[in-house]
Amino acid sequence: MTTEALFTPWRSAYLQGGGIDPGGGCLFCELQKHPDDEALVVHRGRRIYAVLNRYPYSSGHVMLTPYAHRGGLAEMTAEERSELVELAATAERVLRNVYRPHGLNVGLNLGKSAGAGVEDHAHLHVVARWDGDTNYFTVIAGTRTIPEDLATTHGKLVAGFREALAGA
Repeated sequence: MTTEALFTPWRSAYLQGGGIDPGGGCLFCELQKHPDDEALVVHRGRRIYAVLNRYPYSSGHVMLTPYAHRGGLAEMTAEERSELVELAATAERVLRNVYRPHGLNVGLNLGKSAGAGVEDHAHLHVVARWDGDTNYFTVIAGTRTIPEDLATTHGKLVAGFREALAGA
């Protein structure tokens, strides 16, 4: 029997506690204070910004969140909600253009019981999906395989958002 090795060197930062530490505060409030490449921000709008998920479900997993600390849609202003939906449409176009996925998941997890990793600062996930992207490895090992490192994804999506919004 042969054993195959799956090399994921970028995971070492995660295992060593890498990334931006919110210091007991809100992750999304803290991220917006850091340089875009460090925080993995791919677009900054007037009220909403787009940031990569540091532990993505698939390449191009983007989260859209207001700068203001808001727990859900009902707490957002009408302008924030409007910009959030418009930015989600842009993210859809960008991901379709850059990654050519077969489909997309778009959704909010509001509250811990709904699966929110950051419970009190609403964020909309936009996730590229491909036929067959759920495989045995996720099922038996509880691990996802992401074929691209975050720096590459960041560069592609910064350019993708810039291009998409230049024509808007």
